[in-house]
Amino acid sequence: MPRYRVIVNPTAGRGASEQAIPRIEHMLNTYGLDFDLVRTERPWHAAELAQQASSAGYDVVVAVGGDGTANEVLNGLVQAKQTGGHTCAMGILCVGRGNDFAYGVGVPIDLEVGCWALAQAHRRSIDVGRVIGGLYPQGRYFGNGVGIGFDAVVGFEAVKMTRLHGFPSYLVAVLKTVFLYYKAPLAKIEYDGQTITQPSLMVSIMNGQRMGGGFYMAPEGKPDDGLFDLCIAREVSRARIFGLIPHFLRGTQASQEPIRTGQATRVVVTAAEGVLPAHADGETLCIEGQRLEMELLPSQIEIVCPPPEAAE
Repeated sequence: MPRYRVIVNPTAGRGASEQAIPRIEHMLNTYGLDFDLVRTERPWHAAELAQQASSAGYDVVVAVGGDGTANEVLNGLVQAKQTGGHTCAMGILCVGRGNDFAYGVGVPIDLEVGCWALAQAHRRSIDVGRVIGGLYPQGRYFGNGVGIGFDAVVGFEAVKMTRLHGFPSYLVAVLKTVFLYYKAPLAKIEYDGQTITQPSLMVSIMNGQRMGGGFYMAPEGKPDDGLFDLCIAREVSRARIFGLIPHFLRGTQASQEPIRTGQATRVVVTAAEGVLPAHADGETLCIEGQRLEMELLPSQIEIVCPPPEAAE
């Protein structure tokens, strides 16, 4: 019988993770899963616990939280694999703010359906990105995407929200950011033999599809196709930013002149003038970065998700 290590970030979702523990334990016991549950106590603790679970021979490590918790568990498991450790599959139970990584890899947002999916034990192999720069000169892995510029600042503002949660907090943060971040840095963007140098309001390097709980940065993105999907927005007026927001909500921004899309396996973004605020899976990479290098690592980890026929 597979062994599951369940890693709970008790502060995720403003404490929703902690409150959900009795439900999670009940549902997993109902399905007869062999599991134990541990709580994180500090930043990066989930990554450490995931590595320990790999060393202990667990079959599946489950992140209970939001995108930040999932990112830490992903980093722990990929680091264990890169150093020759036991390869664990990764599960996700969603109780966080955006849950964008889970959405991109087909993990259900509903907690009960998520537990059911863990019991079904279907797996899919996904690609993982690695970013070097900012606070992580040694590199950090990501499952959903890296955002540079406008969407990074949106994430920084959303975290400050105390009365709003989930997608509404990101939507309000977008509106605030229009007035906070409208002067774009001059960025040199290099990807798979191409070079663009322009004032870039935003550069999104996606392995998944969306950020901010509902903004479709890469509506056609697939986490297992061996390619990043890029969305690059040049500097525009504040009024034009407002006009672009509905397109990102629908995933139709590629039809708009300020937007450039593409695909790549390696991307380098350098600030020729100004600085680069950036995040990976919602986790801060830098506030005033100068250079970020992203590379795609194909088929790095297996995700436990519903079988394809469940979506029919």
